Amino acid sequence: MLITSLLLALAAPSPTAAVDTSRAAFTKCLRDHLKKSLEGKMGDAEYEMAIKGACTAERTAFRQAVIALDRASGDSEADATENADMQIDDYHVNFIEKFKDYSSTNTLPGDS
Repeated sequence: MLITSLLLALAAPSPTAAVDTSRAAFTKCLRDHLKKSLEGKMGDAEYEMAIKGACTAERTAFRQAVIALDRASGDSEADATENADMQIDDYHVNFIEKFKDYSSTNTLPGDS
């Protein structure tokens, strides 16, 4: 029983790794959504509304990973949730600004 518990603990990804992995997936999805929205000639206001519904699975995974990391560090559920939501809001604001910049210059982001 003890050996099984130790093996499971070692096999589980660390909270930091889960945040890194889910952050990468979330930002990749947001970049893809940004590019498709620009190619589709979406308007600024429409993009601002659309981004909140985009990448739901990736956003949820990132949010849960941030909450788990913060909770593992000793933060309360409320503080961990607030931090995760603030980070997601920051990504949305950042991508809205990027969208407006690209849209105003009629350019597309590079493939990186």
